[in-house]
Amino acid sequence: MAYPAWVDEAWNKSTGKIRRTSERIGASFPHLSIDGRYDDETIDWWTNGFWPGLLWVAYRENGDESLRRIAEECEAKMDKAFLDFYGLHHDVGFMWLLSAVADFRITGNPDSRRRGLLAANLLAGRFNHAGRYIRAWNDDKVGWAIIDSLMNIPLLHWASEETGDPRFSQIARLHADKLLEHFVRPDGSVHHIVEFDPETGEFVQAFGGQGYALGSAWSRGQAWAIHGFVLSYNHTKERRYLDAARRVGHFFIASLPDDSVPPCDFRCPNDGLWIKDATAGSCAASAFLDIAAALPELDGALFRRAAEKMLRSLYENCGAWDSDEEGILTKGTMAYHQERGRNVPIIYGDYFFVEALAKLRGETRSMW
Repeated sequence: MAYPAWVDEAWNKSTGKIRRTSERIGASFPHLSIDGRYDDETIDWWTNGFWPGLLWVAYRENGDESLRRIAEECEAKMDKAFLDFYGLHHDVGFMWLLSAVADFRITGNPDSRRRGLLAANLLAGRFNHAGRYIRAWNDDKVGWAIIDSLMNIPLLHWASEETGDPRFSQIARLHADKLLEHFVRPDGSVHHIVEFDPETGEFVQAFGGQGYALGSAWSRGQAWAIHGFVLSYNHTKERRYLDAARRVGHFFIASLPDDSVPPCDFRCPNDGLWIKDATAGSCAASAFLDIAAALPELDGALFRRAAEKMLRSLYENCGAWDSDEEGILTKGTMAYHQERGRNVPIIYGDYFFVEALAKLRGETRSMW
């Protein structure tokens, strides 16, 4: 399918920046860019897969061996997180899908396959059988589940596809169904966090989480839901997941401001709408392209147009092209009520932006 000229411009600028910044960032684990320079997170931080994932997306297209070497070094370093164990939780999919599983898919590295399967077993071990959900975080949050987890369960589908063992995929489906029942509101907005009774699985309460308040609509939470449900559809071909992605997607599109760069929360007071979150936009745009690909052309056109409009706005209004800023996109925000990490580059915003550009340029191989 033809795509506009700005897509190649954005792709070339993004991959050029990845190459330049990789020389300093190397095999570290960037998360936030403060004052133009990415930090280096601890070995078990939940975002640690996004930098190697970004390198693999670029390497897959340009074959730059220096990017491959850095991605492999990151992956090997993360073995320490397995050994330490205590810092790991529901986000092992984010961590190892985009590092080890990506490596295995692209290079066939058997050590990467082993790492991916180990991570899948850790994620499956978090499944609450009575409640039919994968618990979030650790410590006293035994009944908690979060919308972000939908992005992690593709690791379980991959493990079933790779081993022929259906147990992993069965857990993923049960969890997705639980979130579809209890997280998605009638209007298509979603909760960030829901607490269940860990003994019975009954609904206890919802929390506002990283959004403005309970009942609001944290934009990246909406994006996690859209992307997570369409990924569940891609792995299972179960129509309810595609329908859920479309439903939340319609809410997202209808809530966008004129510049198509989402606020951190769609339902925050007017004086908070300046707190943007480009990461929600890039994640949702990438998901919209998957939805469009899953639908007949006329049905999918709405989502493709929305993705292109959002990505172009991110490119033109949030792209850090003419500065020494290491991030690709500015205006990412971690959480509404947290000043640190507000309106700055965040590594997953960069990742989903480049992933979406690759899809617009015709890439059909999924990293998920």
